[in-house]
Amino acid sequence: MLRHKKIILGVCGSIAAYKAAFLTRLLIKAEAEVQIILTTSASAFITPLTLATLSKRPVLTEFTKSGETGEWHNHVALGLWADALVIAPASANTLAKMAHGFCDNLLMAVYLSARCPTFLAPAMDLDMYVHPAVAANQRILQSFGNTIIEARHGELASGLEGKGRMAEPEEIVQILQNHFSGKNSFNFV
Repeated sequence: MLRHKKIILGVCGSIAAYKAAFLTRLLIKAEAEVQIILTTSASAFITPLTLATLSKRPVLTEFTKSGETGEWHNHVALGLWADALVIAPASANTLAKMAHGFCDNLLMAVYLSARCPTFLAPAMDLDMYVHPAVAANQRILQSFGNTIIEARHGELASGLEGKGRMAEPEEIVQILQNHFSGKNSFNFV
């Protein structure tokens, strides 16, 4: 179902960013084309080299390719290229930016330009996840037509136990396969 599908994988700053490597590997195994956009804070958790190796494409992080040549990553072209935009993990910061139209990085510019379906897999600590502001942002994003892949209950990086774990990569891939096959069985907030 994902063969030749063009997937943009946005990776945000979260300890769950390590799961992006597994997710990329599964998408490539399913024969999808994967273009990764890494936020600046995400690179503190996982390296572009790891994700570029797995996706077989350079990882994009900035608007420009080179400060000297003036080459840039065209966010409009990226948004039109994609069959799906998946943001996993989606941090509280990114959810807020998306819900309110803030556009201060390449990933947000691609999101605002994209015409394809968007899938968000939030990941954050328990108290952040249940905060009314985060819940409100998720409702706003869902009202825009985005699919929220609800965070799971479990042990969190803080040592707390509760809801906030990013859905497993296998589940995210299954949701994408369902979408492209027309099954559309999602876990909404």
